[in-house]
Amino acid sequence: MASLLRATATWRLFPWRGYCSRVRQGKLSKDFVETLKAVVGSPHVSTAAAVLQQHGHDESMYRCQPPDAVVWPQNVEQVSRLAALCYSQGVPIIPFGTGTGLEGGVCAVQGGVCINLTHMDRILELNREDFSVVVEPGVTRKALNTHLRDSGLWFPVDPGADASLCGMAATGASGTNAVRYGTIRDNVLNLEVVLPGGELLHTAGKGRHFRLLTRNSLSRGLGTYLPCVSLGPRKSAAGYNLTGLFVGSEGTLGLITAATLRLHPAPEATVAATCAFPSVQAAVDSTVHILQAAVPVARIEFLDEVMIDACNRYSKMNCSVAPTLFLEFHGSKQVLEEQLQQAEEITRYNGAFHFSWAKEAEERNQLWDARHNAWYAALALRPGCKGYATDVCVPISRLPEILVQTKEDLKASGLTGSIVGHVGDGNFHCVLVVDPEDAEERRRAQAFAQQLGRRALALHGTCTGEHGIGLGKRQLLQEEVGNVGIETMRQLKATLDPKGLMNPGKVL
Repeated sequence: MASLLRATATWRLFPWRGYCSRVRQGKLSKDFVETLKAVVGSPHVSTAAAVLQQHGHDESMYRCQPPDAVVWPQNVEQVSRLAALCYSQGVPIIPFGTGTGLEGGVCAVQGGVCINLTHMDRILELNREDFSVVVEPGVTRKALNTHLRDSGLWFPVDPGADASLCGMAATGASGTNAVRYGTIRDNVLNLEVVLPGGELLHTAGKGRHFRLLTRNSLSRGLGTYLPCVSLGPRKSAAGYNLTGLFVGSEGTLGLITAATLRLHPAPEATVAATCAFPSVQAAVDSTVHILQAAVPVARIEFLDEVMIDACNRYSKMNCSVAPTLFLEFHGSKQVLEEQLQQAEEITRYNGAFHFSWAKEAEERNQLWDARHNAWYAALALRPGCKGYATDVCVPISRLPEILVQTKEDLKASGLTGSIVGHVGDGNFHCVLVVDPEDAEERRRAQAFAQQLGRRALALHGTCTGEHGIGLGKRQLLQEEVGNVGIETMRQLKATLDPKGLMNPGKVL
């Protein structure tokens, strides 16, 4: 064990590229496990089968491939020592947050050490005047917004699951509020990253964050509410955008141990609505028309009739079983009235019926809780089966075309599935419910997902708007960015992770 610790200390000066004899038929040596315990303490290391199984899968249908050990570091210094130790001994490293991913991103395809970061759950710094906050990887979006409740600020990126914020950064998450507030990529200002050899990187420089002056903050005294965009941020043209490199890297380049995030003023008033439509085409046309009319909608979500029926059953709702839009508007009470009128006129023009406003917090929460539980509602359609979630994004002008065609393809496939999506930014998902023991059904689901990804690419979209590449979309990524793009990514990966030990088998 002492020799392993010495190897960790000297790794930065004398990088050893060979693989040591740490592997014995897929298991870590006893000495290596004892060294892990010396770094984080015995209670924070586990090789129990149940724990390994739990950490070898996410919410996807990919079969569990467990790590050889799980460790829970308590601070960034321990993460750095763990990374240096594993890297010096040729042991794969798999970061783990809340396990809510949908592309198999935590599967330990080569074994190794799973580094569970949930014990690092402090909110390190809140800068109210600068509209920013610094969080550790164990802080979830709900925990952050609870902490911010009395500050007049909030963090709006909302993928549905109560995911960890650094995990959201790692996977490039998005969500229901993206149409107004942007994705996680638009709201990350700086990242603290432990590189594979244990070195600590601050992607925008240590302690740096933007100073934001928003229209919201200017307009509060005037009783108005304008889109939350930056009027006077401090800019930077200092070299490569390292922050952007690590957002969406899915743990393949380093371990994110802190994130500096942009906050937004909490809206003065909020109103939500639901409206049903006679067809998918009518619902998506309304989405396009609302955006073209520059109605500042905060959320606009589409659920097809299968998903609405599932949500009615699972969340005890009473919505019309028809293609449906969920909408939400943020602003002052005066401005909201005009927005609501515009949205209702547009949707009724496209044949909307059963138009219903939810102005009270309890009604709105029930509505969005149902939307956030859509994944579990879909799974309840076939108890015992697994979910297979697709995720594509296209230019808004092509959204009606691809959604209508996808609905036809879904019916033709014979699969049990539904469509739900953040259509305000051209992003949607098909949630397929598949018997994991039925090889032919799994094959049809994978073929459907590949076809949908390629259709999105043909319409100048992307094969993933927010779930990431993970295990399942590596071929689609190559088709999206081309051979030169993939080769450039490989060179970046090889530069930062020459041994290929950071979450191996993902993305590339």
